[in-house]
Amino acid sequence: MYPVIRIVKELLLYGKSHQQSLMDVYESNHICWPWDLDLWMELNNGRTLTIYDLGRVPLIRRVGLHSLVKENGWRFSVAGSVIRYRRRVKVFDKLKMRSRIVSWDERFLYLEQSMWRGSEATSQAVFRMAISNKKGLIPLRKVIEAFGGQLEKPDMPEWIEDWISSEFKRPWPPN
Repeated sequence: MYPVIRIVKELLLYGKSHQQSLMDVYESNHICWPWDLDLWMELNNGRTLTIYDLGRVPLIRRVGLHSLVKENGWRFSVAGSVIRYRRRVKVFDKLKMRSRIVSWDERFLYLEQSMWRGSEATSQAVFRMAISNKKGLIPLRKVIEAFGGQLEKPDMPEWIEDWISSEFKRPWPPN
């Protein structure tokens, strides 16, 4: 079940609109609760993605994108993700999440998130976010113009570019 109470708490406490600039890192704190565990008594991989929502959604509000999307009748959706798991997370582990917008291309916004237990990274994910309406994707240049148009596009890290290009080689629909 989606952690509705947790996301509402994050939004109420930390999701004030226009609280930070577009490219700033947003840090949030989370706990691995018993209902987040899998059969091996560690953070479930699917729940990890859900917990990343708890950092990404407030980030989108804090930078002002949520209100922009809402005003224009647009919507956000995850159009792709890649995640790297490196350390087990056990029940009651305290995690710090770092969430940031990395860059964008013609079609998508790219966000990077990582979870940390103390000084040790436990996982890292990159999300390709689409902004769309009933007719389809909204070009990111239009979103940036609506955001104020004064934003300089940061260079895309090479490793994210490699992931993007690998997606073009991946068969669709799947076999």
